[in-house]
Formats: sequence, C-alpha cells, structure tokens
Amino acid sequence: MKFLIFAFFGGAHLLSLCSGKAIYKNGISKRTFQEIKEEIASYGDVAKAIINLAVYGKAQNRSYERLALLVDTVGPRLSGSKNLEKAIQIMYQNLQQDGLENVHLEPVRIPHWERGEESAVMLEPRIHKIAILGLGSSIGTPPEGITAEVLVVTSFDELQRRASEARGKIVVYNQPYINYSRTVQYRTQGAVEAAKVGALASLIRSVASLSIYSPHTGIQEYQDGVPEIPTACITVEDAEMMSRMASRGIKIVIQLKMGAKTYPDTDSFNTVAEITGSKYPEQVVLVSGHLDSWDVGQGAMDDGGGAFISWEALSLIKDLGLRPKRTLRLVLWTAEEQGGVGAFQYYQLHKVTQPWIAKHLYILEETNLASLNYPNQRRVSFVNCVYVIFDLFFFFFFFFWGGCLDFLYFLVETGFHRVSQDGLDLLTS
Repeated sequence: MKFLIFAFFGGAHLLSLCSGKAIYKNGISKRTFQEIKEEIASYGDVAKAIINLAVYGKAQNRSYERLALLVDTVGPRLSGSKNLEKAIQIMYQNLQQDGLENVHLEPVRIPHWERGEESAVMLEPRIHKIAILGLGSSIGTPPEGITAEVLVVTSFDELQRRASEARGKIVVYNQPYINYSRTVQYRTQGAVEAAKVGALASLIRSVASLSIYSPHTGIQEYQDGVPEIPTACITVEDAEMMSRMASRGIKIVIQLKMGAKTYPDTDSFNTVAEITGSKYPEQVVLVSGHLDSWDVGQGAMDDGGGAFISWEALSLIKDLGLRPKRTLRLVLWTAEEQGGVGAFQYYQLHKVTQPWIAKHLYILEETNLASLNYPNQRRVSFVNCVYVIFDLFFFFFFFFWGGCLDFLYFLVETGFHRVSQDGLDLLTS
C-alpha cells in the first residue's frame, strides 16, 4: 500500500515536470524533466551492475543466508528479552565486519512484557480447548482464571447496542475481515471498548484474511480511566463457531487463564550504519527494518526480512565501490512491535540534536513484504533481490538527482511519517 502511495504522489510530481520547461519552486529554477531523465538514464550501467551482483554474483542468496543464520540461532526477539539484545549485538558486529561506516548503537527505553502461561477452555455447551495468544501489554487473569458467559458481537456498534448484556461477561469479537488497517482496531481497542461496558475480558478474532486454526498476536492498547481487562486473540474458526452457537441462542461459558505480566521498561538500542555521502553528507536517506519480533515465531518475515533487505542494499552499494552523493543510513529499529517505540525515540532524539533533519532526511522503509515464503531458496533470493532493486531505484533517485520530491511517505506501522521540504510531521496511525 505504501508503494502505491509513493507512486501516486511521486507520479503526480513527475507529471508536473513533463512540460519540458524549467520548474520553479520558491523562485529557484529547477531542471527540466528531460534533463532529469537523461541523468537517471546515465546510471544504467551502475544499475545493471547492482542487479548482476545481487542475482548472479557473490551476493546471490546472501541476504537469505544472513537472515536464516540469525533467526535460527537467536529465535524470537520480543521487546525487553535477552534474545532481542543478543540479536542487536550480533547485528552490531555484523555491520562492522561488513565494512560499513559509522556503525553504532543509539540507546532506547523499551517496554518489557511477557505472556506467561495461558489457556482458554469452553465449558458450555461442551468441553472444547480454545487456541489463544495473549495480546501485547495485556494484563493477566487471577491465578484461578476468569470463568464467565460469553457475549459474541461483530462490531463496536453492536457492542454498544447490547451494552446492557455485556456486564460480567467475556466479550468475543467476530468482526469480519475487511482489510488490515480497518480490522486491526478490534485488536488494539477491543479490550478498552469491552471494559467500558463492564466486560471481564475480551477475545478477538485474529486479524487475518485466512486461517489454519492459528491465532495471531499483536499489540493492544489500554486507555487512561478505563479498567484494564485481559485480552487475547482466538482463531477465525473458533470465533465463527461461537458466533453460530450464539445465533441459535446457545449459552457459551469460557474459562480464561493468562499469566501475562508487564515489567519496568528496560534499555535497548537502535542499530545504525552508514555509507557517507560524497557531496551532501548532511542529507540522509534512511532505509530501515526492525529487529524485534513477537515471542511465538522466529520473526523471519516480520521483520527479519525487511531488516536484512535493508542491510543488503548497503552491502551491494559498498561491494561495488559506489559512493552516493547523499548519506545512506541503515537503522534497525528496536521495539517496533510495541508501537514503533524505537522509531519514535529516534525521531525525538534527532529532531533536537540535528535540527536539519526536518529538511534533509528522506526515508525508505522495507517491510515484511521482503520475505515471501517460497519453498525454493533460489526463488526466495530472487524475490528478495526484487525488493533490494526496488529500494536501490529510489536510492539512485535521491542520491544522484540534485533535487528532491515534495512528498515521500514511509510507514513504521504506528503511522505515516510525511517527509517534505517543510518538515517531518508525524501523522497519527
């Protein structure tokens, strides 16, 4: 989606250049579209060299092998865990050994939450073990658990209409999947809305278009002044089953046990490396991914793939001895899954210590799209290469073209950051 957003605004800007006349902004003449087109075309040999190195040369499969080594060795990298800090130290050493410049760690304070033991069992109308995954930052239940009748709803509107039925019950959301951005609100806000009407706990249908009886975890948020209640995701199949039961007027009772606990914030780091620009070193193009993951998987797709694709982009440029005009900066965020904590603190730090950041920072972010799950390793390498090349297209656009686009958007899942000549503005998620 962000690629489409970029294409829309970038395309709109380029269309304004197509007249062949010099473009003026703030009274300053800029080059014609033809001049820009000719300059970009002049980098054809360089682009071909990058493609050949990534697809056919020594870098073939490199990002895949690097990623596999980390996720197989370290495993899950939950915010606040020893595994995450181990991964950060490994990546710090890897980037130094790769010969990148200005490799360093920037301190960040991050949340520390652990899920503990958790279970859910349907007691009525029959015994049925329910697969659950507690949501990030959820509180736990009392040791004996919570046993209560279930109220199934399909939307927040329905919950409000049936508010009088919700008190003392476990609210089960069986919301339809529309798209991620619209449906994820039930995961992030479901507990708060259920607590407002007196529910004891909430169970949310996993935010997914498909399911193989697999619950999906993720972050959720409490709200000041609203009681905190335990909350977890359940599978699409169980949500649908309970919805069918409720539609027939069948009473459903669930016992929920969750050992989740939040500990004090702890120290962590964003991991940074660069290739310093030759002409405009103070202007930075930032490419990024996040090293943290949830605790129930290796985090290879979300976002190990994105992090390693971003690293690979710098490696390819370094291996070919290229020196871009602008500084290329890699940042591997910490605690992204907890709400973009690392990225937010990076912005807060750098806008103060480097006030020029508002005018001279262009941002590209690689996401878990970079690691499509193909069974054939060579195909994985090819898919990864496609995304590396996609990034590098924009690197050339920004590094070697003397001007800049008016708009570039990047997503750190907490929301969009708008980069323009007027400043860097955080748009709410």
